[in-house]
Amino acid sequence: MRALGVDLGSRRIGVALSDSAGTVASPFEVVERSGDRQRDHRRLADLVDETEAEIVVVGVPYSMDGSVGPAARRALAEIRVLGRALRVPVETYDERLSTVTAHRSLREMNVGAVTRRRVVDKIAAAVILQSWLDHRDAVTSDDRPDSDLPTDPRRTIKDDPT
Repeated sequence: MRALGVDLGSRRIGVALSDSAGTVASPFEVVERSGDRQRDHRRLADLVDETEAEIVVVGVPYSMDGSVGPAARRALAEIRVLGRALRVPVETYDERLSTVTAHRSLREMNVGAVTRRRVVDKIAAAVILQSWLDHRDAVTSDDRPDSDLPTDPRRTIKDDPT
């Protein structure tokens, strides 16, 4: 499942895209805020269509203690509006420290400050999306039957010839 990851910022919106299998997230684009939220959301809707994304994952900046502070409230309000503008499901995911992680990674790669400012939002979106993909995969794998059990639900362990 191809997913689009979004990091909502006040000046820029970072966008990341997963591969078609839904396992690896990559930085994709930075959308400069236009001052018109509807226009910004239309651009995201266009990206969903262009990339054939089946779901959008938007980061929520919860407070470090996990509570919903002012930044998270603003993001959640925008996410509700964005959800009405898109034709695919929208999920939220905890984005605490995603921008910090993105900045740290870019510094470790010796990316200069000017370039870092230009790309950090899409890197943060990729961090959010990859975390969501990993979490989803972990939850899904917990639901899978153990490998030594029969995979056909009509068969029981007694029926298994091994």
